[in-house]
Amino acid sequence: MHDPVFWTLRITQTLASIAMAVLSADFVVGVFHWIEDAYLREDCPLLGELIAKPNILHHYRPRHFLKHSWMDSCWDLWVVAALFVLGAWALESLTPAVWVFACLVGNANQIHKWAHRSRRENGPWINLLQDLRILQSSRHHAIHHTDPKSTHYCVITEHLNPVLEQLRFWTHLECWLWRTFRIRRRSDTSNRRHGITPEWVLRAQHT
Repeated sequence: MHDPVFWTLRITQTLASIAMAVLSADFVVGVFHWIEDAYLREDCPLLGELIAKPNILHHYRPRHFLKHSWMDSCWDLWVVAALFVLGAWALESLTPAVWVFACLVGNANQIHKWAHRSRRENGPWINLLQDLRILQSSRHHAIHHTDPKSTHYCVITEHLNPVLEQLRFWTHLECWLWRTFRIRRRSDTSNRRHGITPEWVLRAQHT
């Protein structure tokens, strides 16, 4: 039990599994973000009002969601995280990596918020985590909000987005969905010369 090799391997294995949990959480959140941006429409029953409209407005006014509470911003991803934890519990697989994954997924929109706040608003600790590239910085996330707003969907770290963009992962996935199911990406009218701004967005911009 006191074998240093054993403990070194055990610690290395734990750290590696936690690192994979971080990247997995970032990827899962990126997939949800991509679905919201590319395919979820404002007229979709229930989800249109709860998720699609706030997401569309976010592309027009990126800092608008900063006024929302933690629960208002994170509830949907906490549902996903809770289901994942319940599944792991049912399989008797509640490991540290599972908890790290669930906590990051559940709080992804809070991390997203930090990427939209100024350094003064964030304070020294969050700034440090962003400077160390442990959390995504404002500079990195700004790429997603640059027209055509169709890249860099992962919002937790800065490590997955460059890899996925190099692979053209989202582009290939969207092409496959079109060829296979004839599902077309939603037009994003927040892009310049890309359509008329919806009336409800104009009203929301004055609230």
